[in-house]
Amino acid sequence: MNDPNTQTAAEATSAPVEAHPRAFEPVTLVITILMSVLGALIGIVLITSLGVSPNTAVIGALVAMLIGRIPVGMLARMRSQHRQNLVQSAISGSTFAAANSLLTPIAVPFALGRTDLVWPMLGGAVIGLAVDSWVLYRVFDSKLLPATGSWPAGIAAAETIKAGDTGGRKAAVLGVGALVGLVGALFKFPTSAAGVGFLGNIWALAMFGIGLAAGQYAPDFGFDLGAERVPHGLMVGAGLVALIQALLLMRTRKGRGDGPASAHDTVSASDDDERTVKAPQLRRGLLEGMGLFVCGAIVVAIAGGVAGRLSVPALVGWVALAGIAAIVHQLIVGLAAMHSGWFPAFAVTLIFLIIGLVLHIPTVPLALMVGYTASTGPAFADLGYDFKAGWLLRRDAVPWQPFEIEGRRQQYLAQLVGFGVALVVVAVAWKSFFSDGRVPPVSEVYVATIKGGLEPGTMTTMLLWAIPGALIQFLGGPSRQMGVLLATGLLVATPDAGWMVLGALAIRQAYTMWRRRGLTDAKARKECDEQSENDLSLVGAGLVAGSSLNDVGQLTKAL
Repeated sequence: MNDPNTQTAAEATSAPVEAHPRAFEPVTLVITILMSVLGALIGIVLITSLGVSPNTAVIGALVAMLIGRIPVGMLARMRSQHRQNLVQSAISGSTFAAANSLLTPIAVPFALGRTDLVWPMLGGAVIGLAVDSWVLYRVFDSKLLPATGSWPAGIAAAETIKAGDTGGRKAAVLGVGALVGLVGALFKFPTSAAGVGFLGNIWALAMFGIGLAAGQYAPDFGFDLGAERVPHGLMVGAGLVALIQALLLMRTRKGRGDGPASAHDTVSASDDDERTVKAPQLRRGLLEGMGLFVCGAIVVAIAGGVAGRLSVPALVGWVALAGIAAIVHQLIVGLAAMHSGWFPAFAVTLIFLIIGLVLHIPTVPLALMVGYTASTGPAFADLGYDFKAGWLLRRDAVPWQPFEIEGRRQQYLAQLVGFGVALVVVAVAWKSFFSDGRVPPVSEVYVATIKGGLEPGTMTTMLLWAIPGALIQFLGGPSRQMGVLLATGLLVATPDAGWMVLGALAIRQAYTMWRRRGLTDAKARKECDEQSENDLSLVGAGLVAGSSLNDVGQLTKAL
């Protein structure tokens, strides 16, 4: 496989630029809209009945592949991997947008008994969703959110598309992995966690696995970490350090050497040159995002009547807190998703809810802030998965960079179609769902917490546990996100998932050592290790894909 970063200038200038398929081509657009409707319906049904939102990207890829096999004129165009990538981007975007970014936020004022605020909250959620995706589009493949990051669901989607196109050994390995993932998930094993263990940074995943295991077994020893807000405190500390690290990555230092960078180095010119998004672009993207989130908070304040309930200083503070909460929420969720394939959106939103209670924000303004914060993050993470899939599918293009940039733009447009469809579906369906008592469980938890208030000492406990969270995050550095991943594992605490992650890491290490046995040459060992990673990445992608198929299959149970 060609490495896009090693293509010569001669190749880049002499080769004709390959045209990437367009998101608005008639056949692609029609299929995208139909699949987005399906994705939005799956999302809102599962989030209201089971409290989960599945990644439907693999379903979109499989359907697009099947359509491409229909021997009818223009449908044959769907055999293109890149068109299949556009369809899977749209359906997964529609699913997460409908379930997490739109329906969950508007359920907060509804559960509070303020149905008059549902439409204003929907407007705020649309702004949050739009800014969320815009920021990721601007900063993907930067030092903060590199295309070389794990993004497990993206790898699963890309490998599924490639296997369907080429077949052979890779298809067989991926198929076996998917079958194991599906069967395991049917028997309630978190096989996606095992798949994640074969992908990405070992340090980050080890902390994630430790957090999962500790969160599962601590109650057996009399420690209910969740009730004591220990994971939330760890996330506060780790999140603050992660935010500082992100700000440092926005700096560019000239004149640095090309040697290996430490975990705390800012962006060197040589390192930044390897990415399509440089440090100045990262800086602009995040600053623009912050400004747009603040503007969105102002709209929510006016539409939701917050402006008439608070004094001018309190209103300014509310707008600032809402804007900061939105961008910090999206960054923490995105970083966790990139490394682990899981994102603690509910828990991070709950942290800002607790901060709002500590600041004695009135009930309605606090509910609107929580809904606005909840609208960010999931779509940010999902778009990262989809861009990762596209990046993997486009790596052999020559010249690579123009094709990659154009392909990413077309994916973004396809996701906007998915978002638009999700908005229409939610706007039409929310009243019938809510009137039947089908409200997302997480929204009810937010409202119960707002009404119930804080237990004495909660904030003190969180601040104490923020110290080790900050320390772990600092020591691991921005490339490992160890503090964020430890807190994510503790917050998720899915039964047996810790064993799955740690077991996969052990198998990964054992397989790598077995493959390199007898090799003494450094270059040969490196090549052997790369091949081992490639083999295990296929297995991991298959497990994640199989688990995703099972998640979508839960629709029949929900109905």
